[in-house]
Amino acid sequence: MRNLKIPLACFVVLITSLLLSVWASNQAAAQPAGRPFRLPFADPPGPSTWLMGQAYGNTSGAYRQRYVLYEAGQGLHFGVDLIATCGYPVVAIGDGVVAKVDALAHGAAPHNLMIDHPNGYASFYGHLLEQPNLQPGQAIQAGEVVAKVGDPDANCSSRPHLHLEIRNAGVYNHAYNPLLLIDADWDILALYGSFGNSFARDLSDPRRWQNLYDQPETQFWGPILNNYDNPWPLDWNP
Repeated sequence: MRNLKIPLACFVVLITSLLLSVWASNQAAAQPAGRPFRLPFADPPGPSTWLMGQAYGNTSGAYRQRYVLYEAGQGLHFGVDLIATCGYPVVAIGDGVVAKVDALAHGAAPHNLMIDHPNGYASFYGHLLEQPNLQPGQAIQAGEVVAKVGDPDANCSSRPHLHLEIRNAGVYNHAYNPLLLIDADWDILALYGSFGNSFARDLSDPRRWQNLYDQPETQFWGPILNNYDNPWPLDWNP
């Protein structure tokens, strides 16, 4: 029996068609209760637009750098990363008011943006290409272009992506799982992308925090939550 080889172009078309069909069905459906926000991009996902990168929570990448990049967030990846090219337009996920522009005390350099929403949440857009041309107090509508995707290394060649967080408005010391609040089929989106969406596992409690939706909330500068004695993958950053 001969091996079946699928050309790369056909594979890309297949993935794009699947993502487009899911996106279209979600756009036609009413938002489910408890998911008040839209995606931060106007275009549907796909290889030529944007893909999901790293999920929120106890990801393997965050676990390995829990005392370096993610110490402030209790060892968790406290947002969701969405891969796109530098300059790709970012839209507001909901109606709101600009709270902060380039508040680098919140991280996600080289540029960032915080928008307060009337439902008590704030959306935080990080690793932006340039300082958003917005002012604190300025009203914003859902779907309005507010920023451009950048690169945390500020070179647009290493790992350009949008880092998106949802925090508590006005205080900004607590982060929530964006996948529970943004209307999208995250199970499909998590199948693609380059960062990987595996979660660190505590073999003493192996089913805890192992899917996209059961991740803990983040209290900034609280105690590390995933300092496991018996981890998997094996710890190489104790």
